[in-house]
Amino acid sequence: MIKKTLAFTVGLVMMGGAASFAQSLADAKKAIDAEQYQKATSMLKTLVNSDPKEGDVYFNLGNVYLINEEVDSAKAIFSKGTTADPKNALNYVGLGHADLYTGNAAGAKANFDKAIDLGKKDYATYMYIGRAYFEQPKPDYAAALPNLQKADELDSKDKYPEVFIALGDYYANQKQNGPAYQKYLLATDIDPNIKRVKVQIGRMFNMADGYAEAEAKVNEVIAADPNYGPAYRELAEIQNRWSFRDPAVSKAKREESLKNYKKYLDLTDRSFESRYRYAQFLLYAEDWPTLATEVATLKTDPNNPKNFILDRLRGYSAVQNKNYEQGVQNLKKLFVNAQDTARILPGDYMQLGNAYLGVGNDSLALMNLTKAVKLDSTKADALADLGKKLFDDKKYAKAAEAYKRSIDLNSANVNIANNYYFLGYSSYFAYAEELKSGVTPNKNLLIEADSAFSKVNQLAPGHDIEAAYLYRGRIGKILDNPETPAGLAVPHLLKYIEVLTVLRPEKATVPTNIKNLIDTYNYLGSYYSASDKEKAKEYLNKTLALDPQNAYATSSLKILNTPSPSPKK
Repeated sequence: MIKKTLAFTVGLVMMGGAASFAQSLADAKKAIDAEQYQKATSMLKTLVNSDPKEGDVYFNLGNVYLINEEVDSAKAIFSKGTTADPKNALNYVGLGHADLYTGNAAGAKANFDKAIDLGKKDYATYMYIGRAYFEQPKPDYAAALPNLQKADELDSKDKYPEVFIALGDYYANQKQNGPAYQKYLLATDIDPNIKRVKVQIGRMFNMADGYAEAEAKVNEVIAADPNYGPAYRELAEIQNRWSFRDPAVSKAKREESLKNYKKYLDLTDRSFESRYRYAQFLLYAEDWPTLATEVATLKTDPNNPKNFILDRLRGYSAVQNKNYEQGVQNLKKLFVNAQDTARILPGDYMQLGNAYLGVGNDSLALMNLTKAVKLDSTKADALADLGKKLFDDKKYAKAAEAYKRSIDLNSANVNIANNYYFLGYSSYFAYAEELKSGVTPNKNLLIEADSAFSKVNQLAPGHDIEAAYLYRGRIGKILDNPETPAGLAVPHLLKYIEVLTVLRPEKATVPTNIKNLIDTYNYLGSYYSASDKEKAKEYLNKTLALDPQNAYATSSLKILNTPSPSPKK
């Protein structure tokens, strides 16, 4: 938003000087408005050489550098402007704007005060000061508004459209679309041919999810001027957003959006800046193959701060294209160059975690995905996905850890019951793996599994939780005392039987469930044989109903049906 409104800001600077100069400056501003920044820079440099005393040229050139975030170059040009045209207030505004970019609020205020001393009767001075306050990385809307209102007051007679546009941008930047729209309409009442205002109105419709209205508004601009590049960029962004919100048109709108962004590139000068924006667009459009191709050829000065974002784009595209080793390299470089950890996004950790998973480093994958979820709990499914991958790879202990972290970091996740299911399975099978390996297994794994399955019973009561009851029964059997069993498994196995035979009898005919029911009936027959022979017989007969040749049930019933010998007298 900053760059888009800045481009408009520069395009509205008042012209001055001779007619030939005015025409040349107008051409440069037209190139800026069309986002042809290299062309505009070349034209303005030529104007500086041909008319080195004209302050407005320096101001426009400095603002082009600000658009491209070349703050040092902008400062240098604004400083030259104050020397070349000492009575021109705008270059002091430019210096103040550059100060705001670097967080120097005191320096900005000093430069703005100098500008007001020179141009306190000129609405443009206040208008650009107001813009500077909200067109910066950390907008100060409270400081911006009084200056914009002062500009409106000074412009009350002539009513230049740019004051209304500045106020419209002020509200639009804060997503206050009602007042923004009102100001934009006032501007178009004065000049109905301002293309960028219609594009901006289209953007507001887009942000309000009015995609058809947004598309129609921008198409009005294209119909009036098929060569106006920014309209195609905005149309692409509308269609891309639309594609994610409406499955019915998803594919068509995604394809249209990519075509329109390429038109934007064709109509601009394919500068680094426009290609850089295109690369970011490809990220949001999730066109990973094209993004990889684009960033591979997008080169800039090693000291350019945009290299940080390019490392991110290269890393993301490599991971999504399954080039995991390259993804690890690019994303590690991103972290090294971040300097300030505030620049690292949750997605950066998530992509690095997926890259490590791709190269087989499970531990670093888990570490980075955990960091991602700690920063953004909505990404908890990434840890669950990792858990499922580790589970499928039979790395049960690591899978359990991934599921535990997913649950701990987002207990409100809609998939929480499923996560508890797999935490239970993972912990249970981790115990089994330890037992099979010959080491003394950690029974805490079984307690953890039982607790997880218990949560499944609480969170998903009903007919789809028979597996949780079955495994709680199996765990109870292992944890029970074999000499004097307390029946830890019994209540869970009874619930298992109830679910299969009462709530969902159709599931009782599945071969796996038949086998599990046979095992369950035999266990209950064994358990009750010491305390309730009739109940024991009941369960063993249920086994035979499913498996008439079952050896255990047959032999156990034979014993139970054999009369006990009479006591000797």
